[in-house]
Amino acid sequence: MGKYDKLKKIELHCHLDGSLRIETVSEWTGKQEDKVKELLVSGSKTKDLNDYLKLFELPVSLLQTKSHLKEAAFELCEDLIKDNCIYAEIRFAPILHTSKNLEIDDVIDTVLKGAKRTFLKFNLILCMMRNMSFEDNKKVIDAAKKYLGKGVCAIDLAGSEENYPTSEFKELFEYARKNNVPFTVHAGEAGSHTDIDDAISFGASRIGHGIKAITNFDTMENLKKKNIPLEICLTSNVNTKAVQSYLDHPIKRLIDSGVEITINTDNRTVSDTTLSKEYAKLSKYFGFDTQDFYKSNLISLDHSFLSDLEKKELKEILKENYEKTLP
Repeated sequence: MGKYDKLKKIELHCHLDGSLRIETVSEWTGKQEDKVKELLVSGSKTKDLNDYLKLFELPVSLLQTKSHLKEAAFELCEDLIKDNCIYAEIRFAPILHTSKNLEIDDVIDTVLKGAKRTFLKFNLILCMMRNMSFEDNKKVIDAAKKYLGKGVCAIDLAGSEENYPTSEFKELFEYARKNNVPFTVHAGEAGSHTDIDDAISFGASRIGHGIKAITNFDTMENLKKKNIPLEICLTSNVNTKAVQSYLDHPIKRLIDSGVEITINTDNRTVSDTTLSKEYAKLSKYFGFDTQDFYKSNLISLDHSFLSDLEKKELKEILKENYEKTLP
């Protein structure tokens, strides 16, 4: 058991399709587990975000049936529970799972059913995709509005930042705001600080990754002024070469500058990680301790898409757990 396994944790940035169990994919495909690992796990073989995103082609192709979607959601929630996660916001792009016979509603309903088979407290975040049409992404916003408060808490924008700048999605986020659908946005991962600036101007509650904020003083000041945290995914950022090594990651400099951060996995399988592993790496490379993890989890709760009452209840659970381990 690892040093941080027993700590209670909050996960705000975890992709369903990037977190399938190796043995389950082996069973679905008939491929040996070693071969599945070669196909799914990034390790050090991906050279950039676009290369990393190619690893999702196989899982997305497999998640086209109700049975596979239900099993994937169930197993991810089970794995999060094993990681001592007490609340998770799980994200995926429902429209990517409609290439056969499923409609968007079928996909969402099925994922909800699978996740609800466990006792994990969770919500879903529905991703729009940068490479998809305006109309298709609008359908995602409409679906989020329909399921808001019924297992869905927000939308997101994911995909290749370099090829599809955040600025191009202003109208969609205006539509989301008019419909009172909250959102987080992948920005400042492979793009630049201007992608973060655009996401902030659209009304984003959080920024997915956002590490390019470190390159611009005004961007960091704006994040602080508007109380917008970054969803940091350390290992993923190394895998996508958003940073060249763990020690190059700006997480410590961002915190020292006053920017709030949350700690997340991004893709548990593709990046071969867990929250406990992320904590261990942050401890190893930056000297983070239990107090730092307690603080980051409180920030995660504060900026989650939960009600105030739910946040209060989970804070009590965190407090009780961390009081046993804090000096």
